[in-house]
Amino acid sequence: MRLTSGWRRFLILLPLVCFLPYFFSVRELHQSRTSTDLRANKSKKFDHLVLGLPAGQGLPNRLQCQGTKALNKTHFSISSHVSSSGDNIAFVTVFTIYNSSLNDRSDDKSSNLVVIGNTSYNKEEKSMAILNTFISFIQATMPRSNVVILTDTASDLSINRNGVTVYPIQGEYSRDKLMLQRIKSYIAFLEARLQEFSQRPGDINHYIFTDSDIAVVGDLGHIFRDFPNFHLALTFRNNKDQPLNSGFIAVRGTADGILRAKIFLQEVLKVYKSKYIKASRMLGDQLALAWVVKSLPSFDSRRFSKAKAFQEDVDGASVLFLPCAIYNWTPPEGAGQFHGMPLDVKVVHFKGSRKRLMLESWNFFSSFSDISDMLCLVLCSGRTKYDF
Repeated sequence: MRLTSGWRRFLILLPLVCFLPYFFSVRELHQSRTSTDLRANKSKKFDHLVLGLPAGQGLPNRLQCQGTKALNKTHFSISSHVSSSGDNIAFVTVFTIYNSSLNDRSDDKSSNLVVIGNTSYNKEEKSMAILNTFISFIQATMPRSNVVILTDTASDLSINRNGVTVYPIQGEYSRDKLMLQRIKSYIAFLEARLQEFSQRPGDINHYIFTDSDIAVVGDLGHIFRDFPNFHLALTFRNNKDQPLNSGFIAVRGTADGILRAKIFLQEVLKVYKSKYIKASRMLGDQLALAWVVKSLPSFDSRRFSKAKAFQEDVDGASVLFLPCAIYNWTPPEGAGQFHGMPLDVKVVHFKGSRKRLMLESWNFFSSFSDISDMLCLVLCSGRTKYDF
């Protein structure tokens, strides 16, 4: 009887023993597919607005949102958006068109068009829409300022807007050399301003060099008033390898300020070409900036860990370091490093795959004229990657 009972148990367990390997293989396959799906969703780029939970909720001095409605307000109001610096300010950016006319619609297939609101854009029109949105934000928040667009002498770029000047500068504006050329163009522009200043020494024009994918959402004129002794200003973040972002450089419009800024950028260019030329398409300028600053024996890099402005002498130039969290805020970092959006944010930088969000944000602001509500839209959507 015992022998029979043992065989019965064996026969009962036999299907289970045979099934277990199949069960675990299916489970592993399911887990593999799940992780793959999660990675795919995380890397997916959307062609429409996607809103999530806003970062920084409950934290002091951070924008609080309920959807796209701001529960508190940023330190900005439409009635007080006139620059308080007392001097003229010009925003300077580099922009070029690559080998095609804006009027050429030959590539207007459905796969090449993007739609935002009621408007569709081809590849070139997308770039122009970003540039025009960049200008529109500046004119909305700092209407007395001007915009200067540095471009290739061979470019047929034309902008018919008040307060906007297209300034051709000879150079190599190919995509793989654009970041290198940008510094060269900045230097050439400052050299020309020095010559003008010698002829009209009483005219003070401050300059803010930026990427064209930024939105100015607060008055920046206070920088030149509140920090009266700097020659140029850079933005920093708590990033060991790339603590400085080249997308925002302010230059005081005095003869000394322009000269010191030019000499500083010439040193950055020298380091760029000697140490980081392989990164001429992207990041080389930021690596060169960091090298010039951090190579000073007296410089304390630990100051980059606190979002507080400070000044430092760098080879004869008084450099003001401004926190990115306020002067170069970026949506994905706002969900992490910056812990939400500070109430005194001045510049939003739509880096990477967030150009759609920049255009959508302007459409939102144009409809509702509320900066804080628009910033809630940005904050809720900042973790999303878009199709451009």
